[in-house]
Amino acid sequence: MPEVAEPAYAYRLSAPNSPRSPKACRDAIAALLQANGLDVLADTARLLVSEAVTNVHQHTATPVIHIDTLVRDRIATIAVRDSSPDDLPRPRRAEADEEGGRGLFLMKQLAHACGVTWESGTQPTGKHIWFELRDPLTE
Repeated sequence: MPEVAEPAYAYRLSAPNSPRSPKACRDAIAALLQANGLDVLADTARLLVSEAVTNVHQHTATPVIHIDTLVRDRIATIAVRDSSPDDLPRPRRAEADEEGGRGLFLMKQLAHACGVTWESGTQPTGKHIWFELRDPLTE
C-alpha cells in the first residue's frame, strides 16, 4: 500500500521588534520543529531565525515581526516578515573582528534555498526573508 503524505501545517508567530525577540523567536521556532518531528532541523533554524530577526530589529522600524512557518514532507519553510519595503537585505563580507554581518551569508550556506519576497507588488508594503530547510534523509 502506498505511503500517504502528511498534510502541510502552517504556523504564524508574531513578536515585538525588540532586543528580546531574536531569542524568543529562535526558541519558539525550534520547539515548533521539534514538535513536528524535525529535531534535525532545529539548531539550524534557531541560528537562521535569530539572524533574520536580529536584522529586522537592527535595520527597520517595523513594530511587529511575523514569522510564518510551513512544515510539509520533512521540509520547513520559514519566512521572517517586516513592514519595511525600503531596505533590500544584501549579504556582505564581514571583517574578521566584526561581531555581526554574517547572517545572510550563513543563510545562503546553511539553507537548501533562501530569498526575499516583496509584499504587494510594484509598491511594496514589506518583505519576507525566507529560507527552506530539509531533513537530510529526504535529499
